[in-house]
Amino acid sequence: MVQQTWSSDRRLTAISRASLSVPARQAIVDKQVLPGLAVLDYGCGRGGDVRALQQLDCQVTGWDPFYQADTRLEPADVVLLTYVLNVIEDPQERRKTLQDAWDLAGTVLIASARLTWERSKVRGEAFGDGLLTSRQTFQHLFGASELRTYVEEVTGVRTVSAAPGIVYAFKDERARLSYLARRIVPDAEWLASEDTTSAIAAVVDHVERRGRLPRMEEVPQPMAELLGHLRPNEVRRLVRDSADVGRVEEGGKRTTLNTLLFLAVELFNGRGPFSSLPLSVQLDVRAFFSSYKEACQRSDRLLLKLRDDTYIRGAMNASAVGKLTPTALYVHQRAIDRIPTVLRLYEHCASIAAGRPQEWTLAKLRHQGRGVSWLHYPDFDTDPHPRTLSSYHVELKTLETSFTSYAESLNRPLLHRKHEFLAEDDPDVERYKRLTASEVRAGLYEHPHLIGTEDGWEKELVRCGRALRGHRLVRRTAG
Repeated sequence: MVQQTWSSDRRLTAISRASLSVPARQAIVDKQVLPGLAVLDYGCGRGGDVRALQQLDCQVTGWDPFYQADTRLEPADVVLLTYVLNVIEDPQERRKTLQDAWDLAGTVLIASARLTWERSKVRGEAFGDGLLTSRQTFQHLFGASELRTYVEEVTGVRTVSAAPGIVYAFKDERARLSYLARRIVPDAEWLASEDTTSAIAAVVDHVERRGRLPRMEEVPQPMAELLGHLRPNEVRRLVRDSADVGRVEEGGKRTTLNTLLFLAVELFNGRGPFSSLPLSVQLDVRAFFSSYKEACQRSDRLLLKLRDDTYIRGAMNASAVGKLTPTALYVHQRAIDRIPTVLRLYEHCASIAAGRPQEWTLAKLRHQGRGVSWLHYPDFDTDPHPRTLSSYHVELKTLETSFTSYAESLNRPLLHRKHEFLAEDDPDVERYKRLTASEVRAGLYEHPHLIGTEDGWEKELVRCGRALRGHRLVRRTAG
């Protein structure tokens, strides 16, 4: 392809922001941007993210060739490259921009770009490898997996998709693994401690949840100081005397499965040596496996099981949570950690490869072929039959992604039997069960092929002479 010559006015692509951009917000949620870290917004445009991050006490500077050209470019712990790559029409300049941003990053580069599913929002004609818009600006819309692959090619490191269109590239392998560990095996918060007694109680709580004693390096500094006058053997004795043996055993089983899950995801994403693992994971391996080799072998077998349709279907049948249909298992976000470990691996692999959306309610895991969808029902807890707002889907075999918005639809899909997507001990389950039972008695589910959309459901409500008031079914009044 011959590169067409054209000088775009990229200033027109910079928008004024009243709040943080989606990538900056994701970075804060993932604790990649924190007070005390130096942050550089490379290609900051009008500086909306810079001002918003400064208000959060972040040490941030912005550089932009049009709006902040006088800023002295210096390395920073975190470099944000937010919606820059997609507006550069020259592929060589685009690549150089990414390389320059990577060279400035001390710990992590956060690269984001607009994605192909936004094509309907961009009016323009084909130009080079993108579109020339009506405003004489350029847009190269990336596929979610394309962006991740592109960043890996330029930086030479393995990356992680934090969300659709947002990729993290870490300078240090240990930083990448620490981030993965927080996503997959999140460290529960330590209980607050004000004295030696409460500090011991916090350690007991940790032991019951994790199944092993913590190393002093894992203990928060203020708590370690409260325990500093005790000998290690004395701390161990106090904890052993106080901890519930059954809870410790359950915690150990849970940690074993979480460790296997982490190592399997890490193999999917490229596994490093034992010394590169976060300290907490190293200690889990030593506590619950005979060796790192044994742990890796078991996690490898777990990853291989993802290819076995029969095994996956069996795991779905055995799952204590979720709604199983002829094609997939649907699970609510609040119950996702309760599905079998191989299914958690299934969902995590998709999220690491293509990014899990920031807002989602149900995960849909297909049992034939390998595909994961994250469905968003913003009114799940308040609407007795919540409407679908959006769906983000990734095919694991090809890493192709698609996004569907129902925001403008006049006849949206909706949910029934909400309790089936949740764990039995969820506090809302009984209320949802009562609604479903009353709807069944009223004959509303006699024609299931009609009730999957707003129009069809409303017609069945009318036919049965019923209406909904919150999560109660009532008789429809005349007129």
